[in-house]
Amino acid sequence: MKISVLFTVCFTPLVAGFAPASRSFVATKLGASVAPNGASTSSLPKDPTVAAVPKIAQRWRKSTKQLVTLGPASSTKEMIEKLFLAGADVFRLNFSHGSQEQKKELLDLIREVEEKYSHPICVLGDLQGPKLRVGEFSKDFEVLEAGQTFRLDLDEAKGDNKRVMLPHPEIIAASEIGHTLLVDDGKIKLTVIGKADDSSWIDTRVDCQGKISNRKGVNTPDSILDISPLTPKDRSDLEYMLGIGVDWVALSFVQRPADIEEILELIDEKLPEGQFKPCVMAKIEKPSCFDDDNLEQLVKLCNGIMVARGDLGVECPPEDVPLLQKIIIDECRKQGKPVVVATQMLESMIESPTPTRAEASDVATAIYDGADAIMLSAESAAGMYPEESVAMQQRIINRVEGDSHYKGMLDQNSPEPHSTPTDAMIVAARQIAKTIDAKAIACFSLRGSTVLRASKKRASVPILALCPFKETARQLALSWGVYPDLPKAGSYGYTVSEDDMFNDGPMIERDTDDFDLVLRNACRAALKKGLVSDPNDLLVVTAGLPFGTPGAANVLRVVPAAGPSCWDGVCRVD
Repeated sequence: MKISVLFTVCFTPLVAGFAPASRSFVATKLGASVAPNGASTSSLPKDPTVAAVPKIAQRWRKSTKQLVTLGPASSTKEMIEKLFLAGADVFRLNFSHGSQEQKKELLDLIREVEEKYSHPICVLGDLQGPKLRVGEFSKDFEVLEAGQTFRLDLDEAKGDNKRVMLPHPEIIAASEIGHTLLVDDGKIKLTVIGKADDSSWIDTRVDCQGKISNRKGVNTPDSILDISPLTPKDRSDLEYMLGIGVDWVALSFVQRPADIEEILELIDEKLPEGQFKPCVMAKIEKPSCFDDDNLEQLVKLCNGIMVARGDLGVECPPEDVPLLQKIIIDECRKQGKPVVVATQMLESMIESPTPTRAEASDVATAIYDGADAIMLSAESAAGMYPEESVAMQQRIINRVEGDSHYKGMLDQNSPEPHSTPTDAMIVAARQIAKTIDAKAIACFSLRGSTVLRASKKRASVPILALCPFKETARQLALSWGVYPDLPKAGSYGYTVSEDDMFNDGPMIERDTDDFDLVLRNACRAALKKGLVSDPNDLLVVTAGLPFGTPGAANVLRVVPAAGPSCWDGVCRVD
């Protein structure tokens, strides 16, 4: 059965939300008398049907998004609200720490803030992934000297200065003579010099001396391990994420495209009936991701990518990381997938109210490179200055995005459009917006594909995303330049099948083909977001007819902020 669903929209002229001096001309043209102060004495409703420009409109005046990790320093509703107002677009729930129930409590608090400000907030659940560690020692620690031989084996006996257990047979099996193993984030470097025929041990040479203690992590930059990126804990956490409704899922320890296929299959298998499918983000932190065409395939399979510079910086030479960051970002931009740059962006602000100049430069570089989002980890989760850290990132974003070099670099590195009607419409909308100095491009999109294409082209004006499903709006909050509107129950005029509707009490009205009604909703959303401030401000609108056709964009309209029937100060009601 096909039904048409739409927001309940009053036909009162849309200029009701603008300043009285700006709205007086409309009332005059409609034949209503106007009081000396500019207020209409007609039968127009006393309460404006469009919210006034919000005081926090500047909070959304940026294109690069901010992803903020929650933790002990940011676990209250008051702090989450402060972080949101300071610039946070996405909140990260790190399932490496804390209980599942704690994550649900945080998600509920985020949704309360979302409801208060009527703005979609994205939630990303980050899976821990396999943790590869050495065993335990007889003493608390041992000191290894450069040049000595040190054995890693499967013997459960506690270790000493000569050997220790490595409870991961996959590492021993995958290690070859000459391979490197890194212990404790690279503080100790071992080179494999011998291996048992039955893969029960490997002998290594200590290249970088240092202290080694119980349960320190092991990195294997030269080996592809025959293990799943999903541990039993990850599988439990993923199923819990699907149940509570996170918007994105980040997968750690990605080595090859097959790892993404594995989690996608698991999501399809475990997704509760009626629940919205989350987007999947691959964390690029292994050198094997750059073998052959692995990176291209990973980006193709995923909905987004994270440049996880922590482990990536351990397993790759430090001087390679900036180049790899650019390579990843360029590939994501080429394919139109959002990309996040993460790890140690403002590390010193864990204990200091201001960052180092090098950190400010690092954040700016990620923005100049074209990242969709930049992330905070311990700075916001456990630091002394979580709010200041978010505010500092936003200040750097605003400074870079106001630089003519940034705009030039975006244009220079703009990916070529595909030979499709949708891409042609987006390219045209971008050019029209620039020519007529439009305030925003409004994209009507069912599942977000048209909006992502607009984000890929890095339009010079904000992209207002209007979607019938709040889950889609939240997922789009991660993408560059996108200002998603939080829909009320129902949709803005799409005709969708009853099976596609969610059980959140949609308001169903009679079937309608009134496209003007849909355009009015776009104007209301632009005013609510503070993207327009004058009735004569222009919007470029893209949509697909018939409504409800995924990926279709075949209508391009230019409309004034006052409404689709208002041109040159005249509002027509016929």
